[in-house]
Amino acid sequence: MTDKLPAKTGLTHIGTSGEAHMVDVGDKQETAREAIAQGFVYMRPETLAMIIEGNAKKGDVLGTARIAGIMAAKNTHNLIPLCHPLLLTKIVVDIEPDHSLPGLKIRAMVRVSGKTGVEMEALTAASVTCLTIYDMAKAVDRGMVISDIKVLSKSGGKSGDYRAEN
Repeated sequence: MTDKLPAKTGLTHIGTSGEAHMVDVGDKQETAREAIAQGFVYMRPETLAMIIEGNAKKGDVLGTARIAGIMAAKNTHNLIPLCHPLLLTKIVVDIEPDHSLPGLKIRAMVRVSGKTGVEMEALTAASVTCLTIYDMAKAVDRGMVISDIKVLSKSGGKSGDYRAEN
Protein backbone atom coordinates (compact mmCIF):
# COMPACT_ATOMS: atom_id res chain seq x y z
CA MET A 1 0.00 0.00 0.00
CA THR A 2 1.36 3.41 -0.88
CA ASP A 3 0.89 6.63 1.04
CA LYS A 4 -1.16 9.19 -0.85
CA LEU A 5 -0.19 12.82 -0.79
CA PRO A 6 -2.38 15.31 1.07
CA ALA A 7 -4.88 17.15 -1.09
CA LYS A 8 -3.93 20.58 -2.41
CA THR A 9 -6.23 22.05 0.23
CA GLY A 10 -3.48 21.51 2.81
CA LEU A 11 -5.74 19.35 4.96
CA THR A 12 -3.57 16.61 6.44
CA HIS A 13 -6.42 14.11 6.90
CA ILE A 14 -7.64 14.19 3.28
CA GLY A 15 -5.88 12.47 0.36
CA THR A 16 -5.67 13.73 -3.23
CA SER A 17 -8.90 11.95 -4.15
CA GLY A 18 -10.78 13.20 -1.09
CA GLU A 19 -10.42 10.02 0.98
CA ALA A 20 -9.89 10.30 4.73
CA HIS A 21 -6.63 9.17 6.32
CA MET A 22 -5.26 9.11 9.83
CA VAL A 23 -2.14 11.30 9.85
CA ASP A 24 1.16 9.46 10.37
CA VAL A 25 2.79 11.03 13.43
CA GLY A 26 5.52 8.38 13.70
CA ASP A 27 8.36 10.73 12.79
CA LYS A 28 7.23 13.61 15.02
CA GLN A 29 9.05 14.49 18.22
CA GLU A 30 7.31 13.91 21.53
CA THR A 31 6.68 17.19 23.30
CA ALA A 32 4.70 18.34 26.31
CA ARG A 33 1.31 19.44 25.01
CA GLU A 34 -1.67 21.07 26.68
CA ALA A 35 -5.04 22.34 25.50
CA ILE A 36 -7.81 24.19 27.31
CA ALA A 37 -11.37 24.31 25.96
CA GLN A 38 -14.50 25.94 27.33
CA GLY A 39 -18.24 25.75 26.98
CA PHE A 40 -21.30 27.28 28.62
CA VAL A 41 -24.70 25.96 29.64
CA TYR A 42 -27.26 28.75 29.94
CA MET A 43 -30.32 28.02 32.08
CA ARG A 44 -33.06 29.57 34.19
CA PRO A 45 -31.92 30.99 37.55
CA GLU A 46 -33.99 28.41 39.45
CA THR A 47 -32.31 25.58 37.52
CA LEU A 48 -28.88 26.95 38.41
CA ALA A 49 -29.92 27.21 42.07
CA MET A 50 -31.17 23.60 42.04
CA ILE A 51 -27.86 22.36 40.61
CA ILE A 52 -25.72 24.38 43.02
CA GLU A 53 -27.81 23.23 46.00
CA GLY A 54 -27.53 19.60 44.90
CA ASN A 55 -31.28 19.09 44.64
CA ALA A 56 -31.54 17.54 41.17
CA LYS A 57 -33.57 14.32 41.13
CA LYS A 58 -30.88 12.53 39.10
CA GLY A 59 -28.23 13.30 41.73
CA ASP A 60 -24.99 15.29 41.83
CA VAL A 61 -25.06 17.15 38.51
CA LEU A 62 -21.66 18.82 38.87
CA GLY A 63 -19.82 15.72 40.08
CA THR A 64 -21.37 13.49 37.44
CA ALA A 65 -20.70 16.01 34.66
CA ARG A 66 -17.07 16.40 35.75
CA ILE A 67 -16.50 12.63 35.64
CA ALA A 68 -18.28 12.40 32.26
CA GLY A 69 -15.95 15.08 30.87
CA ILE A 70 -12.87 13.24 32.11
CA MET A 71 -14.10 9.96 30.63
CA ALA A 72 -14.88 11.72 27.35
CA ALA A 73 -11.35 13.10 27.03
CA LYS A 74 -9.95 9.60 27.59
CA ASN A 75 -12.22 8.17 24.88
CA THR A 76 -11.96 10.88 22.22
CA HIS A 77 -10.25 8.53 19.78
CA ASN A 78 -13.30 6.24 19.98
CA LEU A 79 -15.63 9.12 19.09
CA ILE A 80 -13.71 11.16 16.50
CA PRO A 81 -12.69 8.82 13.66
CA LEU A 82 -9.24 10.18 12.79
CA CYS A 83 -7.98 11.03 16.30
CA HIS A 84 -5.03 9.11 17.65
CA PRO A 85 -5.34 7.22 20.94
CA LEU A 86 -3.25 9.12 23.48
CA LEU A 87 -1.80 8.34 26.90
CA LEU A 88 -3.15 11.45 28.60
CA THR A 89 -1.21 12.56 31.66
CA LYS A 90 -3.69 15.02 33.18
CA ILE A 91 -7.33 16.00 32.74
CA VAL A 92 -9.05 18.71 34.77
CA VAL A 93 -12.67 19.70 34.30
CA ASP A 94 -13.79 22.82 36.15
CA ILE A 95 -17.44 23.84 36.37
CA GLU A 96 -18.12 27.35 37.63
CA PRO A 97 -21.57 28.75 38.37
CA ASP A 98 -22.18 32.21 36.92
CA HIS A 99 -25.35 33.90 38.13
CA SER A 100 -24.95 36.69 35.58
CA LEU A 101 -25.52 34.27 32.67
CA PRO A 102 -27.34 32.51 34.44
CA GLY A 103 -25.63 29.19 33.95
CA LEU A 104 -22.44 27.20 34.21
CA LYS A 105 -19.04 27.85 32.66
CA ILE A 106 -17.05 24.73 31.84
CA ARG A 107 -13.28 24.59 31.30
CA ALA A 108 -11.43 21.42 30.40
CA MET A 109 -7.64 21.16 30.46
CA VAL A 110 -5.86 18.14 28.98
CA ARG A 111 -2.13 17.33 28.96
CA VAL A 112 0.00 14.74 27.22
CA SER A 113 3.62 14.12 26.40
CA GLY A 114 3.24 12.93 22.85
CA LYS A 115 3.45 13.37 19.11
CA THR A 116 0.08 15.00 18.54
CA GLY A 117 -1.99 17.67 20.25
CA VAL A 118 -4.87 17.35 22.67
CA GLU A 119 -7.25 20.02 21.40
CA MET A 120 -9.84 17.43 20.41
CA GLU A 121 -9.64 15.78 23.83
CA ALA A 122 -10.19 19.14 25.57
CA LEU A 123 -13.09 20.00 23.25
CA THR A 124 -14.66 16.59 23.77
CA ALA A 125 -14.34 16.91 27.55
CA ALA A 126 -15.98 20.35 27.54
CA SER A 127 -18.75 19.21 25.18
CA VAL A 128 -19.66 16.05 27.08
CA THR A 129 -19.57 17.93 30.39
CA CYS A 130 -22.13 20.38 28.95
CA LEU A 131 -24.24 17.55 27.53
CA THR A 132 -24.26 15.73 30.87
CA ILE A 133 -25.41 18.87 32.67
CA TYR A 134 -28.24 19.19 30.15
CA ASP A 135 -29.18 15.52 30.53
CA MET A 136 -29.29 15.67 34.31
CA ALA A 137 -31.34 18.89 34.50
CA LYS A 138 -33.55 18.67 31.39
CA ALA A 139 -36.52 17.44 33.41
CA VAL A 140 -36.84 20.91 34.96
CA ASP A 141 -35.42 23.08 32.15
CA ARG A 142 -35.60 21.83 28.55
CA GLY A 143 -34.74 25.35 27.35
CA MET A 144 -31.11 25.18 28.47
CA VAL A 145 -28.65 26.25 25.78
CA ILE A 146 -25.17 24.83 25.25
CA SER A 147 -22.97 27.45 23.65
CA ASP A 148 -19.54 28.80 22.80
CA ILE A 149 -17.56 25.57 22.88
CA LYS A 150 -14.07 26.47 21.71
CA VAL A 151 -10.36 26.01 22.25
CA LEU A 152 -9.02 28.76 24.51
CA SER A 153 -5.37 27.76 24.26
CA LYS A 154 -2.97 25.09 23.18
CA SER A 155 0.76 24.66 23.65
CA GLY A 156 3.44 22.33 22.39
CA GLY A 157 4.20 20.79 19.06
CA LYS A 158 5.63 22.14 15.84
CA SER A 159 2.83 24.65 15.28
CA GLY A 160 3.58 26.37 18.59
CA ASP A 161 1.25 28.07 21.00
CA TYR A 162 -2.26 29.37 20.37
CA ARG A 163 -4.41 31.67 22.48
CA ALA A 164 -7.97 32.59 21.51
CA GLU A 165 -8.73 36.26 21.24
CA ASN A 166 -11.33 37.62 23.65
